[in-house]
Amino acid sequence: MFMLVCNDKLCRGNATAIPWLQSSDIVSLRSHTCGELRPEHAGEKVALYGWVQYLRQDLFVILRDYSGLTQVLISQDDGSLKEKLGELTVESVVKVTGTVRRRPEGQENTNMPTGDIEVLAENLEVLNTCRKLPFEIKDFVKKSEALRMQYRYLDLRSTRMQQNLRLRSQLSMRMREYLCHQHGFVDVETPTLFKRTPGGAKEFLVPSREPGRFYSLPQSPQQFKQLLMVAGVDRYFQFARCYRDEGSKPDRQPEFTQVDIEMSFVEQAGVMALVEGLLQYSWPPELGGLSQPFPCITYSEAMRDYGSDKPDTRFHMKLVDISEVFVNTKIEFLKSALGQSEGSIQAICVPDGGVWNNVFNFVLAVRPEGTLKSPLSKHLSPSDTEGLLGETRRPLLGKLRLQCAELLEARGVALRDPTAFHFLWVVDFPLFLPKEGEPGSLESAHHPFTAPVAQDAHLVYTEPLQVRGQHYDLVLNGCEVGGGSIRIHKAAEQLHVLKNILKEDVSVLSHLLEALDSGAPPHGGIALGLDRLISLMVRAPSIRDVIAFPKSFRGHDLMSQAPDYVSEEDLKPYHISVTWPPAKTEEK
Repeated sequence: MFMLVCNDKLCRGNATAIPWLQSSDIVSLRSHTCGELRPEHAGEKVALYGWVQYLRQDLFVILRDYSGLTQVLISQDDGSLKEKLGELTVESVVKVTGTVRRRPEGQENTNMPTGDIEVLAENLEVLNTCRKLPFEIKDFVKKSEALRMQYRYLDLRSTRMQQNLRLRSQLSMRMREYLCHQHGFVDVETPTLFKRTPGGAKEFLVPSREPGRFYSLPQSPQQFKQLLMVAGVDRYFQFARCYRDEGSKPDRQPEFTQVDIEMSFVEQAGVMALVEGLLQYSWPPELGGLSQPFPCITYSEAMRDYGSDKPDTRFHMKLVDISEVFVNTKIEFLKSALGQSEGSIQAICVPDGGVWNNVFNFVLAVRPEGTLKSPLSKHLSPSDTEGLLGETRRPLLGKLRLQCAELLEARGVALRDPTAFHFLWVVDFPLFLPKEGEPGSLESAHHPFTAPVAQDAHLVYTEPLQVRGQHYDLVLNGCEVGGGSIRIHKAAEQLHVLKNILKEDVSVLSHLLEALDSGAPPHGGIALGLDRLISLMVRAPSIRDVIAFPKSFRGHDLMSQAPDYVSEEDLKPYHISVTWPPAKTEEK
């Protein structure tokens, strides 16, 4: 039984009592979408709404909406319809009413899901005309990314972008179902206006009306989700908007979305199992199934075998130490490398060696300062070589491994299956790293709230560089798509890390330290990068292709021209004035 008010009368019973509820979509003017009509609909009266995709032969209108295309036939005997057809422009918005019928034999279009039918129009109403557009709304038409972003509302009409956004929506809904309905998580929103967090990425500042006081936009809800654990929420998640002022890093966004998760009374294995179940539950069936558990390797193994902490395991080509083979070598550059402390000779073994000789195809002499001597360098461009030589030893070899894969694929060797999805856990990261440019100083490898591995906990007070953290990264096809850790839940231990190891101003985190000293449970969590994950799922060249309104690589909105200038008058309430550089030039 349901009740609803219709025309000021109380209607009781089922939907058949109300004509407009008989449609599959009770809230829309349309009877069907453009992509759903099939031969079984033949003979039905329909009302379609959409955009004009094509005008053909003064006979046909190809109508498009988010779901697909339908061919509409304009009768040559109807002068009024013919007149309207002559005035139509591509991308105008129209309403079509008519009757579904099978296409004549031989005129079916097997490339269209609706290619067996057409709609014989009885009426065509132009709801809005369209000006001449800067580009055609067709997937095969090439557009620069800058033009696509400038006219994003047009680019979003494309089939590919419609599919990407809908996949994102469906994945998000399935994730919510899994977390809420199957595991009792609570969806909690946390503030966007906060204060500076020590360590990590640079944060955006938001002025307040109090002189000299600023908010920070959170780079993640890290502190809030830990505070929710102290509050006894037990299991929290949200689709969190995060902000990082990372300048012009390629394929990064200043604002992005992460699936943020935190749990009380959990260990590392529990968080990893939850994420594997979450992905398996929400994974689109058309992409194939996911097998569990995901492979897991340590950070040391990843760097040893792949030269990367986020290895692409769709292909093998592991790094192999062959120093012993060349102990008595007379080859000068190999001999020189082995003669130095920590010098070694590494090789990349290519499965199909016939492309470039037949044994260890690339021999690499690695000097301890990170420089490289290799015959492979002649195959690399000067910019590639320069970039590689700027790396330290293992990351250098990891990049070279990927360069080898690209070169082999360019020569026809099938290495990386573009349709495969290889998930991998990487664990046992260092808890601390030497701070770049500041000898003797340390920084967190992950963030300052990560707990040490239990076996290494005593080393935090004596040899912090030897401590492994309870930090875990989730990698997909060589890209990091998630990262998390078990947290420090005792105030004294957190204070020691902040004050004595990282040399941070602990007053900035006094609220968190007080909370940890108020009966904080053991807890841990993870954040999945939703944008990155979906871009890999749809094989998009950039994460911008799965975000409705992204920023450019410089952090600009090319459509609205944000960020914009603010007048001195508007800045006065915030006690801010702009000091312009001596020779300010407008960047285009």
